[in-house]
Amino acid sequence: MAGAGARLSSADNPRGRGGTGTEGWSATRNGLSIELSLVESVPIGSVLPGDSPRLAGEDPAHAQLLADIEDRLPPIIVHRRSMRVIDGSHRLRAALMRGQETIDVRFFDGPEELIFLLAVQENIAHGMPLSRTDREAAARRVLSTQPQWSDRAVARLTGLAAKTVGALRRTMAERSTDTGPQSNSRVGRDGRVRPLDYTQGRLRAGEVVTAHPEMPLREVARQAGVSVSTARDVRQRIQRGADPLPAKLRLVGKDAAAERRAQETEQECKAADQPPAQRRKPVAFPVAEWSTVRPKLLRDPLLKYSESGRALLRWYDTHAIDGQDLMASVENVPPHWGAEIAAVARSCGERWLRIARELDSQQQEA
Repeated sequence: MAGAGARLSSADNPRGRGGTGTEGWSATRNGLSIELSLVESVPIGSVLPGDSPRLAGEDPAHAQLLADIEDRLPPIIVHRRSMRVIDGSHRLRAALMRGQETIDVRFFDGPEELIFLLAVQENIAHGMPLSRTDREAAARRVLSTQPQWSDRAVARLTGLAAKTVGALRRTMAERSTDTGPQSNSRVGRDGRVRPLDYTQGRLRAGEVVTAHPEMPLREVARQAGVSVSTARDVRQRIQRGADPLPAKLRLVGKDAAAERRAQETEQECKAADQPPAQRRKPVAFPVAEWSTVRPKLLRDPLLKYSESGRALLRWYDTHAIDGQDLMASVENVPPHWGAEIAAVARSCGERWLRIARELDSQQQEA
């Protein structure tokens, strides 16, 4: 089963434009194999609308902005068998607005079950961002079709937090009327399968080790369905007369859920006894470096091929400070100017915070 997290970009083909055939850009990341053909020019009428992760469909204003760009837009990604768009619906509409008869495409020849996953991944990676509602809807769809994927794998694909995906999974489980067997494992971002309940495997390994003390660890692991390291740990525990289950797993099968609720209640009571200042949790902001964000912005045709977009990039080039430049900006200040420069830095920081708050507000309204 494929994992999540692969990214493919129209700008990643080192051989550039032109040419035909199915060889071209390919990669395998986090277990997901991606292959795109070289750029081909096809009749625009042969390309069909795809299964877009945007609930509201295309944004005519965004398509018009792309149509107004004079330069040639990057190729769209199309599923060869169905001729449906995977990524590039706005670019397709812009080409129609321009009156083009052909459009540049890269074909994806993979299975149909990957089409929506790639569409989500591409729309998260560049171009007009998906709204939070779109991303949550995409996550619910991925969870329904790939229930064995871990929360982190789905989160990375859809641009959500893993906790948000976990909450969506629980809500879907509560509303589901399916009484069939549930998956007892998850596929992580690295493509490895991990069990949700480690107790049964350890207990089986304990039975095998007790019945066959001299059995090789690899055979114990195979028969019990656990890793070799787990089989080794179980054998060592049994040899010293200990329980094959670590303390943190011994509650499983008794009333682990009740115990977790009791622990959560205890933590809430402790928090309530603390002064308000101590109860406040520090706000954790994501760490982002301009040197990391800039290449992603450059893949957005709206920024790359418009004067306003290039002006925006130039502005951030001259105002953003990466962590690697921080010490140099401090060490080069003469000591007798430290107070004045610190005041300017605080003033700039306040303005940057205003920009961040405004952008956050726009994202919440989207």
